[in-house]
Amino acid sequence: MSKKEEIEYNFSGKRLLVVEDNKTNQLIAVSILKSAGFEIELAENGEIAVNMVKNSEQGYYDAVLMDIQMPVMNGYEAAKAIRGFDDKRKATIPIVAVTANAFEEDRKIALEAGMNGHLAKPYDIPEMLSLLDKLFNS
Repeated sequence: MSKKEEIEYNFSGKRLLVVEDNKTNQLIAVSILKSAGFEIELAENGEIAVNMVKNSEQGYYDAVLMDIQMPVMNGYEAAKAIRGFDDKRKATIPIVAVTANAFEEDRKIALEAGMNGHLAKPYDIPEMLSLLDKLFNS
């Protein structure tokens, strides 16, 4: 397949929690992800996200896209809090760091915080969808 060919993904029935404090980035992410079939819920900071995952039914969210630099609780702190849940199914939910910090060191910090992947902003749509597909099908 050539690089110009686009892969068609269908994430119908999958629900993502998008944790992002910037309204413009929220709109962009929601637009991209809904067009791929995802159901989306939003949280403005890590503390809200931790509570949303904690108070949800087991398996309600399929993954979390977590901004790193946010007020109240940053993405690293939120990921660590989720990984510390007693409910192991919730504690192991796939979490992907989404950040403007795109250096290898930033990716390592995200993985050390318990995240399953790292995506750089601005959004690279094919990369984002490919990573999510790998998380769900590995």
